[in-house]
Amino acid sequence: MTSIAIVGAGPQLGLAIARTFGSQGYDVALISRNHAKLDDLVGTLTAEGITAAAFPADVLDRDTLTQALKDAAARFGGIDVLEYSPVGTFGITALTAPSGTEPSHVEFEMNFQLYGAIAATKAVLPAMREAGTGTLLYTTGAGSIWPDPRVANVNAAAAALRNWAMNLHKELADTGIQAAHVGIDASIGVSVLPDVEAARPEQISPMYWELHTTRRDEDELVFKLDTEGFPRG
Repeated sequence: MTSIAIVGAGPQLGLAIARTFGSQGYDVALISRNHAKLDDLVGTLTAEGITAAAFPADVLDRDTLTQALKDAAARFGGIDVLEYSPVGTFGITALTAPSGTEPSHVEFEMNFQLYGAIAATKAVLPAMREAGTGTLLYTTGAGSIWPDPRVANVNAAAAALRNWAMNLHKELADTGIQAAHVGIDASIGVSVLPDVEAARPEQISPMYWELHTTRRDEDELVFKLDTEGFPRG
């Protein structure tokens, strides 16, 4: 039996990744803080013939997040793939320019992005080491690679997560476990920043399958749209 746990699951990229893996026979564990939205996603996937279950947890609550992943592993007989991509609520999450950034602005994003990813990884990695196989995928915006001063605090934490994920890839070399960063140089669904194009989530999700299956030696893939709006990565 194979399974994927999606931390930060939502109706855009999370659902697309769930469909990509679910269509290949993977069971899907959906983790986010909104129970009602998770139930909707489970209903959608179930109607499509994909086995899915909801495990509500807030990535800022390390104990609850760890327990959700343990519960998912118990439900599905283990977690073969971890995908980490929580997104802050637009309009509530502070977006700051470099000179306007306070330590608290970065502290929140570090908790949300880096520290949550570390906690999630520690919950699933020991079993992957014992099995000698597994995949760990971490998603950020492309500001982790090419900084955008409009979202400097978010970029700082995203860059930290990217660095940590790529170091993890090096540490896990030759263990059978793949760790990689996915950078998305686009908005997802709708454009939220001027001059940042929107991509459909189903254009992005195949990259995760590629990293899990045919590109396991790579520590990073970056999604970009070409001048005609077609994906390349």
